[in-house]
Amino acid sequence: MKQTNLKYSCLIAVLYFGMNVNGQVAPKDTVAKEQKIEEVVLIGYGTQKKENITGSIGLVTAKDLADKPNANPLSSVQGKLAGVNITNIGTPGGSPRVDIRGVGSLTGNTVFIVDGMITTDISYLNPQDIESMSVLKDPSSLAIFGAQAANGAVIIKTKTGKGKPVYNFNSYIGFKKVTNIPKMVNSDQYVELYNEKIRNDVPNPLPSDFISRANFPADTDWFKEIFRTSIINANDFSATGSLGKLNYYGSVGYLQDQGNLAAGQGINSGSGFNRFNTKLNLSYKITDNITIGNNFSFSKMRTDVAQNPLLDAYNAPPIFSVMNSSTGDYQFFNGYSIPNPRAKLDMYRSQVRQERLLNNIYGELKFLKDFNFRISYSTDNYSPSQYEYTPTLTYTPVSSQEQSTLVTRNYRNRNYVWDNTINWKKSFGNHNFDVLAGFSRTRTTVSQDYWASRGVNYDGTNGSLNVANGTGQLYVSGIDRDDLAVDQDQQRIESFFGRLNYDYKGKYLVNASIRRDASSQINVDRARVFPAVSAGWVISKEDFMSEQNVFNLLKLRASYGELGNPNVKREFNQNISTIGGGAYFGNSGYPATTIDRFVDTNIGWETTVGKDVGLEMALFNNKLKIDAAYFDKDSKNVVYDVVQGTVSGAANWNAFKTNAYSFNNRGFEISANYNTKLSENVSFGVYGNFTSLKNKITSVYGGSYLETGASLFGNSIVRLQTGQPVGAYYGYDVAGVFQTDAEAAASGQAGAKAGWFKFADQDGNGVIDSRDKTFLGSPIPKGTYGFGVNFNIYAFDIAVDFQGVFGNKIYNYNRERRFGSETWDLDMYENRWQGAGTSNTNSMITSNQLIIAPNSFYVEDGSYIRIRNIQVGYNLPKSLANALSVTKLRLYVSAQNPWTSFKYNGFSPEINNTDRVQMGIDNNIYPISAIYTMGMNLTF
Repeated sequence: MKQTNLKYSCLIAVLYFGMNVNGQVAPKDTVAKEQKIEEVVLIGYGTQKKENITGSIGLVTAKDLADKPNANPLSSVQGKLAGVNITNIGTPGGSPRVDIRGVGSLTGNTVFIVDGMITTDISYLNPQDIESMSVLKDPSSLAIFGAQAANGAVIIKTKTGKGKPVYNFNSYIGFKKVTNIPKMVNSDQYVELYNEKIRNDVPNPLPSDFISRANFPADTDWFKEIFRTSIINANDFSATGSLGKLNYYGSVGYLQDQGNLAAGQGINSGSGFNRFNTKLNLSYKITDNITIGNNFSFSKMRTDVAQNPLLDAYNAPPIFSVMNSSTGDYQFFNGYSIPNPRAKLDMYRSQVRQERLLNNIYGELKFLKDFNFRISYSTDNYSPSQYEYTPTLTYTPVSSQEQSTLVTRNYRNRNYVWDNTINWKKSFGNHNFDVLAGFSRTRTTVSQDYWASRGVNYDGTNGSLNVANGTGQLYVSGIDRDDLAVDQDQQRIESFFGRLNYDYKGKYLVNASIRRDASSQINVDRARVFPAVSAGWVISKEDFMSEQNVFNLLKLRASYGELGNPNVKREFNQNISTIGGGAYFGNSGYPATTIDRFVDTNIGWETTVGKDVGLEMALFNNKLKIDAAYFDKDSKNVVYDVVQGTVSGAANWNAFKTNAYSFNNRGFEISANYNTKLSENVSFGVYGNFTSLKNKITSVYGGSYLETGASLFGNSIVRLQTGQPVGAYYGYDVAGVFQTDAEAAASGQAGAKAGWFKFADQDGNGVIDSRDKTFLGSPIPKGTYGFGVNFNIYAFDIAVDFQGVFGNKIYNYNRERRFGSETWDLDMYENRWQGAGTSNTNSMITSNQLIIAPNSFYVEDGSYIRIRNIQVGYNLPKSLANALSVTKLRLYVSAQNPWTSFKYNGFSPEINNTDRVQMGIDNNIYPISAIYTMGMNLTF
């Protein structure tokens, strides 16, 4: 439930699809061709015609979001936009990770602006309430927002009303199923591999070191034990229209997702998610020059937080039963440091409950003909509460049993955005000006109360989970406690900004903006100025293009912009250690204190500088539209830990936090869509997009580096170093498998023998040691793509969407993480080394630390192609709909993620690890599910 507190101000921008919007006088020969492309885009704090936009903005309409079985609307956008990499998460109600044109920061998040309010979490929002989404991709589009926009922004406009009353009811129900479950060995195969491991690892094994099936009759499929097929259901009702001068849109909705972790056993609550939400948008025109309005949202959510047992199910030997038949309790894995996955799922109970209220009040005043003043005040208040309860584990040995523990957390988030803008629009002949000036202030306040106690008994009701019923109570409030994950903070930003949009005859376009932000998060250089400039040339409006009949739009654009991010983790407290005998007076030693941790109290702004060159085309009477761009973006002074090994004795010598990194993202993106009407009753459309990306760390503080992320026996998997991509894996490169002991002995690899991985001698000195570690691959895709096709054939509509990535690597930490007797996947059984000539890819069966050190064997191809969505709909004929007194009735069936092609030895190559440094490490990741639904859309 923790959210990065990135709050800033903007009025949001949306695409209005309109025909025959004549905003200017155009040459007679081109009017007909231009009418259909004069779409109006509302950008930050203003509006522009789409053909006059000089930045890069991806647009998503309500149609793209409709009827998709996703709690979070961003999930439905995956594969739809060039330059936008969305990584979904399998956890019900969870938020996808959004990376816009690469990695902008190591700790920040893409922000979402919903009707003027900024947040990093839109899980509260019903996708059916969204009118459109605008994804701002280049710094020139974002620079008007200045601070906090370094990771990009997704601007969301919710629906408004006008005209006669219209009522809509939408509903779907379906089921979710985990697919591509890894194949693990059965009990017979496990016993065979276990005994083989003993022979490989133990010099002189005793008969008692081996196991037999006679002593272990069970054959348990642990994935079947923890997974289930679950139900997902959503219903919402909306009303829209006008009452005199009052325009309104109102809705209520309810969504329930049971989750795929099997609930209903023990005390667990599974992994379900449900959400009730309501929305009311009102606008009232007091006079022709004065308008007031209010956008109101309320949601109530419950998330069941199961203790994720996936890694334990991956590791648990199949030779154990779920239950101990003699005791009637869960089976304890005697002699194994692996918990019973079913017990882990059943014996832990946690829930998060949240009520969230967002409200935006605004007023607009038009004066002196060409001026418009707008004031907007937005608030976002939510107070999630969470409990985490673990009972006494009675199935474990008495010596290992502990009292039950209960932890409760109450969060308080109070945020506001106050915007004031004045806008002047004026034309002088062929010269068109649009000037904006504004002031904004934001505040984000986060606080938390923490309680903990032991010995609390759960009687089946949440009311019994009260820390007062236990012993040893602990209460923390009003201070930061990293050890308890307790945060208290307030952040403030005050901003002044301005922008000039100019065009001559709609052909030559200039956009310039500047913003000054002052942030409470920064100690030095607290205020920064962020400029941007962009230009465009609408070639299709030139006289020499007037006789051609191919291009309806041909536009070149280029931009430059700077952004800042002050919302970085700061550290102020230096740890003090007491040293016995640390100070001597004469021959006597006395206790002394020393600072053992260095802290940079002057951490400053992260900044992003970006360049963009693009080409837009609309051809063949606007049937074909193409948008291509090249981007180059530098992130500078990025805050993260770094090794400062020259500081002797510092406890954080390998984790000194400062403005340590700079990196570059560059690439090319292109999107195209073609729509045509084949006949009166048949239409066809196709779209596609592709993005290439190259990410590279360009500098590190002091020429240093950082080894971090998941580790095994002290060996970290990720290394941040100049010249490498963010999150690059680091370890030994496997050059094969030793086939004989003689070959191993001559290798210089300590302790090696036949069947071990053969690590490459990178420095050629004949000795294999840590100096031979090298970079093994990047989690960042070299390319992402999406494409799809849709048909409308009389009353039927059909749409199929594909999405994929390539060129990235996944680190299979699930597979590497071995401490002794964990089970194996079927690939290891079938392809393991068993003697000379049997395998040159998979090693022998072993748990030796030297062979399972981070290496290239665990780095796997993360490429995949997926059918993201298939939907078939049927619209009831108008005559029959009218007979039923309805305007429209549509029935549909859909399949989401029904098929994925990949090579990775895991559930899914789509790894959503929210830590960008570890973004490609598969470490107990909740899997993606296939979802099959049937639904209806009713309008009356």
